[in-house]
Amino acid sequence: METSGESQQELSLDSPQGSGDGGAGKSSSRRLGLVVTGLLGGSLVALYAVAAPFVLPALRKVCLPFVPATTAQVENVLRVLRARSGTLVDIGSGDGRIVIAAAKRGFQASGFELNPWLVWYSRYKAWREGVHCSSSFHISDLWKVSFAQYSNVVIFGVPQMMDQLELKLASELPSSAKVVACRFPFPTWVPENTAGEGIDTVWVYDARTFKSQLQQGMTRKTMPEQEDT
Repeated sequence: METSGESQQELSLDSPQGSGDGGAGKSSSRRLGLVVTGLLGGSLVALYAVAAPFVLPALRKVCLPFVPATTAQVENVLRVLRARSGTLVDIGSGDGRIVIAAAKRGFQASGFELNPWLVWYSRYKAWREGVHCSSSFHISDLWKVSFAQYSNVVIFGVPQMMDQLELKLASELPSSAKVVACRFPFPTWVPENTAGEGIDTVWVYDARTFKSQLQQGMTRKTMPEQEDT
């Protein structure tokens, strides 16, 4: 009988210990699951933070996607502006290569870009290339910026935005300004010069010409009203 009692006592002592080991295993598994979930969630947040500036512009009504300028395009832009000086703005400056190249040629160059990652990278590149004093980059929507202070404008646009941009630039730029369009020309302006071919073609427009066209168009619209009165 004593032997039986001892066996029962040993069993009763062993049972809680086994239960405790199982609980510890479940607790470790739970902690591991929480760690994995946290890492996965953090990775998704980081991925969204990096990708969102590239994806969200595509959801806008008029999208200006980031497509890096080719070496030939940069050379063509600088070629048609070789006799120019003063201030220059690149609308949708991307990774800053046009602005940096223009700053090296003596322009006081600025870039406007919606993607903050590209703006920060452009600023770093300008510092590394030694032109941070003659260049600047801004996180801004081009439709909310006035370009009246610039005498040279470079734009890598898309067809959906060019007609609206015509009106904006014609109303804001000084008569001495030049506008260089890359990849797509403006729909109604007449270029005074072109350079390159294919996707590397650039079109040069004189502000005096397109501002005059705008004034003539406004005059035509008001003429019937004046005749009626």
